[in-house]
Amino acid sequence: MPNLTADRARPAPAPTAPGKPEDKHPFLAALGERARALRARRGMTRKAVATAADVSERHLANLEYGTGNVSILVLLQLSQALHCSLAELLGDVTTSSPEWLLIRELLSSRDEATLQRARLALGQWLDGAAPSANRQRRIALVGLRGAGKSTLGALLAEDLGMPFVELSREVEKLAGCNTAEIQALYGMNAYRRYERRALDEALLKHPEAVLATPGGLVSDPASFNRLLTQCTSIWLQADAEDHMARVTAQGDLRPMAASAEAMQDLRSILAGRAAFYSKADLQLNTSAQPLTQTFAALRQRVRQALGMAV
Repeated sequence: MPNLTADRARPAPAPTAPGKPEDKHPFLAALGERARALRARRGMTRKAVATAADVSERHLANLEYGTGNVSILVLLQLSQALHCSLAELLGDVTTSSPEWLLIRELLSSRDEATLQRARLALGQWLDGAAPSANRQRRIALVGLRGAGKSTLGALLAEDLGMPFVELSREVEKLAGCNTAEIQALYGMNAYRRYERRALDEALLKHPEAVLATPGGLVSDPASFNRLLTQCTSIWLQADAEDHMARVTAQGDLRPMAASAEAMQDLRSILAGRAAFYSKADLQLNTSAQPLTQTFAALRQRVRQALGMAV
């Protein structure tokens, strides 16, 4: 661990003056306020914290004034000295109040199955978060692009006599431009807002339907929570090679510009989202067999889940 205490041996220079609020970066100012509040909550002097964190008192004073841009290692040392998590020092929302902290403590170190039960119970208890009465009559297909959501979704909707809703197309209608243009012009946060609005409108409009969802919808916890409580969800899985081949067959040649790197990125995305996709009610591997057999397997599982004749 770096030794940042060299200036303790001599009188500490005066800390940097607080300066005008507008001169400080908002993040650094808020970080300083949290550091002071945590120190006060622990009943520790600045000198005591500096000693425990192995940083100079001047360094700590600058941080608390919001003028010190410290390294991540120093922040780690400070969090340990203040007996708090690094997330609490950085201002994570789940550390922003005593209730949040108490809830975190209740859930910490629980296994995945227990956390899932807690999430479902909390969702049912909160206003408007209870599972929909139409949940069984809405089928949501989730998975990465190229898993077969559009093709299989259209076939399934026809078989069940339900509307087919491709959510990415609804997003584009709301925005008035295609997905790539939305992200280029307005950014990913704006795209997620359009996506959330499109999902809400589809759920409101269709008491029964088959929905093909964008692959990244699981990246927005609010949208994904809503989908899980309002739809019977199915994760369509596929091998990375099939994902790539199907996307390029759709006319998107961008991955081919650097195919080795693109495949590596694709595998990373699949690995990163798998834990979220696995929350779906059902799963089906679309790489295991040809389209006809895959659809037959999907049809059978969905009809069984809905209590319909197979």
